[in-house]
Amino acid sequence: MKVKDVMTPDAKACWITESLADAAKAMWENDCGVLPVIKDGRRVVGLITDRDICMATAMHERNPVSISVEAVMTGEVFAVAPDDDIHQALKTMEEHRVRRLPVVDSEGELKGILSLNDIVLKAKEPNGKKAPQLAYADVVKTYKAICAHTSPLASAATAAK
Repeated sequence: MKVKDVMTPDAKACWITESLADAAKAMWENDCGVLPVIKDGRRVVGLITDRDICMATAMHERNPVSISVEAVMTGEVFAVAPDDDIHQALKTMEEHRVRRLPVVDSEGELKGILSLNDIVLKAKEPNGKKAPQLAYADVVKTYKAICAHTSPLASAATAAK
């Protein structure tokens, strides 16, 4: 199964020059919690989440209209291509502990977004001898890896040894 068989095509995005208020409005209107940040056509240069917006607004004690997406976005983007295998995408999510991946072409232009929600809706239970292309167990394994955040105390204890 390929990423293009599972992803949400025509993903909403925001321009790098927009404000946090613009990004929040787009998230509200499109019922999503993340937006790829684009520039130069539809080339993905970052991501911004609803949490990023809330934290930046609180930490800067400023109106979200006066804070740019560029100032807050995550610039490190983990992405997949439409023709990538879905299991490779799950591995990328596990390794980087992310729930969503922009789907980009060879030039880095946005083609869609792949979320755990998309994957869960396509997963199937094993039925008989033939395993499904995308099993519930694959999704649970990925989700467990994403959720397995280490606490600061555990990290400090490991570092002290």
